[in-house]
Amino acid sequence: MKKLLLVWALIFGFVGSAQQIVLKKGAILDSLAVRDTVSETFSLYLPTNFETDKVWPVIFVFDMDGKGKQALSMFKQSAEELGFLLAASNNLSDTLSLSKNILITRRLINAVVSIFPVHKNRIYAGGFSKGAKFATIVPTFLQPVNGVVSCGATIANTEVLTSKNPFHLVGIVGTSDYNYPDILAMESTLNRLRVPNQLLIFDGGHEWPSSDFISKAMKILDLGAMAKGKMDMDSMFVATNYRDDLARVSRLLSANKPLQANHYLDEMMEIYRPFRSTDSIKDSGKVIRKTSRFKTQNRTQNNLFLKEQFSKEDYAYYMEEDLLTYNYNNLGWWKYQMEELAKFKKNPDILTQQMGNRLDGYVNALLEDNLEMLADEETKDWEGLNFLYMLQTILEPNNEDAYLNVISLSSKLDDFGAALFYLEELLKTGYKDQNKLYSLEHTALLRITPEFNETVEKYLKNARYEVLPD
Repeated sequence: MKKLLLVWALIFGFVGSAQQIVLKKGAILDSLAVRDTVSETFSLYLPTNFETDKVWPVIFVFDMDGKGKQALSMFKQSAEELGFLLAASNNLSDTLSLSKNILITRRLINAVVSIFPVHKNRIYAGGFSKGAKFATIVPTFLQPVNGVVSCGATIANTEVLTSKNPFHLVGIVGTSDYNYPDILAMESTLNRLRVPNQLLIFDGGHEWPSSDFISKAMKILDLGAMAKGKMDMDSMFVATNYRDDLARVSRLLSANKPLQANHYLDEMMEIYRPFRSTDSIKDSGKVIRKTSRFKTQNRTQNNLFLKEQFSKEDYAYYMEEDLLTYNYNNLGWWKYQMEELAKFKKNPDILTQQMGNRLDGYVNALLEDNLEMLADEETKDWEGLNFLYMLQTILEPNNEDAYLNVISLSSKLDDFGAALFYLEELLKTGYKDQNKLYSLEHTALLRITPEFNETVEKYLKNARYEVLPD
């Protein structure tokens, strides 16, 4: 079926001016003006069944790189299925202060609420990673927001949470996400603060979950709204979700995932307690926890979490120390650590594999944070950047840009020996872009040397400058 066009134009005024927009249903619209007096834009999604004669729930999706349209695309399928409006700012950034990002968000929420028939008790926030962290702060500062779908992130700041303003948090995390242990531990903090919360777990890393999990999170928000009387009770909706959730537990058990099955039963206890007796759920959990399979996996996972924590502390300590002292001699230690992680990731035990993937993700995230920190400094620490790029070639052996950056910065630092070494290491990976090699910043002197051209000739058979025989 053709996507329907709204056959009406919305006229809305901001500070005495007006703007006319024709909106299309079932498609993400980008670069809509928040209001005439500020140069802020947002992306918007209206489900195909959108009409103006009823109120609609809305999720404000946050991306800290200002990519609103891209962020909305991850929620689009679920919003269409469940009848949610979506909106996302194109102006948020993690380089801005928290207060500025909150003001941008407030202006967006006010604009959307003034234009569309929004259900005032069903205004939510959502996002992934840094966007999700920001989303967990929004309900504290902007009271209309009463729920969050947080993907792959912990709470940004538990100190600002209060039982006087509890919002409903639904987290989603992958078992190989480096935040996984911290997000699991976060539940006890949220429970202590009486923040309603559930956590959905999928098999994957630090990545957007599938639309099935996002839809499930949105359904949990709906169930929570029904339980609190914020939306009309739908007994059929409750019963259908209850059956689906029991089937999910059954699939987890069949897939030899008793830890996840038990966890999900615990979440079901909280979700369905307002609607029905949960004695059967409680009994099922007891049965699972008595099995030898559950006990073995639980013991293994706890031991791995402890080992993982020690490893993360080592990575954080040595990366800071090595960066401060430009400790190139410790690159061998990092190479050994990556070899150990590779063994974990190939281990036949799935829990050990997941730990290996989490540690790999953690150390790469740690590296990216340090690179961003140095890149943002006014006075550049070129040697520090060079060390980090060298480390990046160890963590990501197929990252061509890391090698190119080392060649460039080593040349800038007059370390032609290192530049030539990393040139050959890059060419060993199969790199073919000769034009880029001969136009690298800071390499004017390097690329006219015989050694540089001999190396290029060896791998690419066509050095730009003639290599004269001895």
